[in-house]
Amino acid sequence: MNKKTLFTIMLASILAVSCQKKETKDAKQTTTVDSIEKLVPLKEKVLTAEEQKALTPDYVIQSLKDGNKRFRNNDLTLRDHSALVRDATEGQYPKAVILSCLDSRIPVEDVFDKGIGDLFVARVAGNFVNEDLLGSMEFGCKVSGAKLILVLGHESCGAIKSAIDDVKLGNITAMLSKIKPAIAKSKDFKGDKTSKNDEFVEHVAKTNVLETIENIKARSPILKEMADKGEIKIIGAYYDLHSGEVIFL
Repeated sequence: MNKKTLFTIMLASILAVSCQKKETKDAKQTTTVDSIEKLVPLKEKVLTAEEQKALTPDYVIQSLKDGNKRFRNNDLTLRDHSALVRDATEGQYPKAVILSCLDSRIPVEDVFDKGIGDLFVARVAGNFVNEDLLGSMEFGCKVSGAKLILVLGHESCGAIKSAIDDVKLGNITAMLSKIKPAIAKSKDFKGDKTSKNDEFVEHVAKTNVLETIENIKARSPILKEMADKGEIKIIGAYYDLHSGEVIFL
């Protein structure tokens, strides 16, 4: 056998082994994807009226806690959003109303691992309530059947800091006045009462959440009656920007 023939045989063998390895690798990848799709359905159904009616406030709270744990573990539920959009056209039956700050770093649905049709989300800088937000909450709970109102404050809130600093600028001035009662209730805080002190900012932010809850009950007889009857719960929480954890107050 001459050198040219030997070289040709060796080259053919190498190519054959390479192709075989590639086919095996592709097969493994296909099997893995198929396995995942079988284990984790890509479509999650939107809630029906009957399913929403069967929910309890405590169940919804636990659902939010479980979802936040998945969010922190980077284990969000796979969802076919296009299908969910179409499925939700016939009606909406959300589990909860979330009043969040305007802050762009808090993607509310992701934070609780919820999808289309799961949550009513209201946003305003400083997560306080006014007539419009109270009306929206009454619609969400009394009319549309949500079982929970969650007021969600957060770490390093710009609105809280601005209220502490007594910022005055256009309509922001009037907006920040809604947060001032929480600052007044924080006068006994031991330490530097400035926006530079992260502990004071956190204290005011949490106090503001509790103040908002009291305002909801005081200014909405409808929601207070529902809460007194156990039909809904009105609670607060605080979002940690560093860890993604929602700390229930």
